[in-house]
Amino acid sequence: MKMAQREGMLITYALGSCIGICLYDPQIKLGAMVHIMLPLNMETGRKNPLKYADTGIRETLSQMEAKGAVRRRIVAKIAGGAKMFEVSGNSSLGNIGQRNIDSVHMLLKRENIPLLKEDVGGGTARTLLFDVSNGLCCVRSYGKEELVF
Repeated sequence: MKMAQREGMLITYALGSCIGICLYDPQIKLGAMVHIMLPLNMETGRKNPLKYADTGIRETLSQMEAKGAVRRRIVAKIAGGAKMFEVSGNSSLGNIGQRNIDSVHMLLKRENIPLLKEDVGGGTARTLLFDVSNGLCCVRSYGKEELVF
């Protein structure tokens, strides 16, 4: 997780099945980006809570609030959650990208954070850039036109 205020570009690379979450308080121009790898923290001792959707979103929001963000002003944009590999059978366990998408959607809703825009799913990895000076996100992926939202 990275955080910046008023200026700066936050970037995360190689978002395959992972999801990049941009959280932003537009009034104080405080932005944070967290790179989620898995939907739920099942790690013993929870050594790295930021890589899981459930604990990562909550920890990032907490750190933003400690820097002056107000929960009711924070908004989100996300990218990633691709299905990078084919797994035999119809099990959803093999599609970690979709499980990450579902988990992030549920957690943002539970935390009352509006999801303004998303670029999720598909089968291509993405790079996500987040300009905290204006709250804009840019998604780059091979073979596709750059997406700004």
